[in-house]
Amino acid sequence: MRIAVCIKQVPDTAEVRLDPKTNNLIRDGVPSIINHDDKSGLEAAISLRDELNDGSTVTVVCMGPPQADVALREALAMGADEAYLVSAREFGGSDTYATATIVGAALDKVGYDLVITGRQAIDGDTAQVGPQIAEQLDLPQVTYAEELKYIKEENALIVRRQFEDKAHMVKIKLPCLVTALAELAEPRYMKVGKIVDAYNHEVKVLGFDDLKDILNPDWIGNAGSPTNVVKSFTKPAKTAGVLLKDLTVDQAVEAIMAKLIERHLI
Repeated sequence: MRIAVCIKQVPDTAEVRLDPKTNNLIRDGVPSIINHDDKSGLEAAISLRDELNDGSTVTVVCMGPPQADVALREALAMGADEAYLVSAREFGGSDTYATATIVGAALDKVGYDLVITGRQAIDGDTAQVGPQIAEQLDLPQVTYAEELKYIKEENALIVRRQFEDKAHMVKIKLPCLVTALAELAEPRYMKVGKIVDAYNHEVKVLGFDDLKDILNPDWIGNAGSPTNVVKSFTKPAKTAGVLLKDLTVDQAVEAIMAKLIERHLI
């Protein structure tokens, strides 16, 4: 089985700030990491490959600037077999639709039986790219995967899909695409030897010229993106709460119920 995993290098949002004048993210000096959901998807792919033990491979694909090479080498150090960096000036400024168009073309070039992406990236939180890649490749898809099992006899996956307070159990034939929740798998720690091997491994680069035969240039980059971010802003500060003191249990319950009713929550 050829398992392709799409990852994204993102700024560590715990340390991201906003420019108060431009409302843009200040990325200078902010460390970059592999997106959490993507890393869990990568772990699930590596674990599945190891479980099958039949010559299956895990290929990691990352679209980004040249410095995203670091994220790909981390993926190799975790146990991925091959890594591709999708990078070109023509791809800059792409929104989710344009990104999915480009990554879909890269996956066509690389080859796959199963594609795993993260549910969403912590720097955008749109949860759009994975499903849009599936649409670009005309693949069936299951989103919000928190557990998966491969049924070899049927060449299918059984996916436990998170759904509010319940779960869907979905059977899906390969080839297909699955978007992973962070709960899908706990990423493994890298070993020193694997890290050394990762920095001796080739990270292949796919640029515009490598993909132009299967890309529509009108639908990539900033010019080809149908959506644009008008403004970014932090969450507003919460107003001070009401502290109720010296109440009995019954009085506290009565006060809380009254507040819930007042706000039409019950």
